[in-house]
Amino acid sequence: MPEATAVVHGRTRWTWRMLDEAADRVCAELRRRGVSRGDCVLLHGHNHPEYIQSLYGIWRAGAAVAPTNVRLTPADVAVIADVCRPVTMIAAADVEAHVEAVRDVTGLPGGVLWLGAEASADTVAALPAASPAPETVYVGDHAWYFFTSGTSGSPKAAILTHDQLGFVTTNHAADLMPGLSETDVSLAVAPLSHGAGVHLLPQVARGAATVLPEGPGLRPEEVWELVERERVTNMFTVPTILKMLAGDPSADKFDHSSLRHVIYAGAPMLNADRDHALDVLGPVLVQYYGLGEVTGNITVLTPADHGRPQPPEFEIGTCGRPRTGMQIAILDADRTELGPGEIGEICVAGPAVCAGYLRNEEATAAAFDGGWFHTGDLGAVDEHGYLYITGRASDMYISGGSNVHPRDIEEKLVAHPAVAEAAVLGMPHPKWGEIGVAVWVRQPGHDTGDAELRDWLEPKLARYKLPRQFIRWRELPKSGYGKIVKRTIRDQLMAAGWTAPD
Repeated sequence: MPEATAVVHGRTRWTWRMLDEAADRVCAELRRRGVSRGDCVLLHGHNHPEYIQSLYGIWRAGAAVAPTNVRLTPADVAVIADVCRPVTMIAAADVEAHVEAVRDVTGLPGGVLWLGAEASADTVAALPAASPAPETVYVGDHAWYFFTSGTSGSPKAAILTHDQLGFVTTNHAADLMPGLSETDVSLAVAPLSHGAGVHLLPQVARGAATVLPEGPGLRPEEVWELVERERVTNMFTVPTILKMLAGDPSADKFDHSSLRHVIYAGAPMLNADRDHALDVLGPVLVQYYGLGEVTGNITVLTPADHGRPQPPEFEIGTCGRPRTGMQIAILDADRTELGPGEIGEICVAGPAVCAGYLRNEEATAAAFDGGWFHTGDLGAVDEHGYLYITGRASDMYISGGSNVHPRDIEEKLVAHPAVAEAAVLGMPHPKWGEIGVAVWVRQPGHDTGDAELRDWLEPKLARYKLPRQFIRWRELPKSGYGKIVKRTIRDQLMAAGWTAPD
């Protein structure tokens, strides 16, 4: 096992022995810089073997890691640093501005270690051999500050503890990838700073190799070439990326028959996109639903359940049934549990729930109430326990006294062949309180206009649900993790002088 492959990056291969020794070197260096149990290390870099080395080196030192997405701006990372107060930062060599922004906030008393750089002073590559004893950690010790992606406001740091991550590692292996073993190979096609980093943990626990694409950004042909070359058996991604991969011509060029589990999460996947991915890849899709605060552990939709008939009372497909060891309740505004088919807030309890928000007692008190973690998502369960998400509570708007949930409107919009993406949001109106505005992106090769799209959608919706305005954009703003950010859409509309139609 020590000489088996642990990480593949381009033509570079690290064995488990090499990764183990590399993590020791980072652990020893962090201790030399004054990092101790309970301190925080901010990790800001691209997917790379040294990123994985650093992650495990931080934990061996007893510190908590705060990973940040490389797509964030220096100001974004500075806001995160102000919350988690890192002693040291481990950063990619091309993000000097981000490092300086963090240094301005915290001082970084432990300095900076650089990733992906030629061996020289203060680089991970130049660290000398070392054999430090791992720090002893305990139940409740902080392991990972998982920052929310910020689609609805300022990011908050969910506190993930070592015992929680132990449960999540076992749960991911059991519920998402049954039979995961050292014979498996995983491909990371999303940033390790978020869900793909959590997906890494069961791979390491079960001895499965992890393959990291070499090029910057997403290149579908590179992904499919790696799947064929390395005989990849599982990969984690997000709906936006899965849609791009399944829609790229290179999916038919390479052999992907080795895939057993293609796991997607992070945002709802529209039915049309999911069905196309099934057509291309076969019955290998696994969906899970779960926020960062619950480390993805709320529901799972297995490959077999992807073919489950949709009940007529639900316009949106299911995201599965509760994960092992987790409980779900649908609560109304009075915290009363609702029955099958009734829409309310999705609440969850179990070992995967975070220990609260770092340095944010107000947000912790609001999210944890009555023994449940309140997700802020709206949904319902059917009589068999399958969960259906209707949208974010913050996405719902009230038009003329009627509640409107945008997601079912968006599902219908993207069913039109000319619509690549769509977001429906409520905007203020002097008469109706709020009205629906549909912002959409046109598929290449189509010339459908706003008026034609409205006419097509009108017979498919109750009149109060029909958006009053259709606006075509070249692209929709997304977070670093591929989620459409409606708050940014609203801000851009208002900044452009949007006015309510008569």
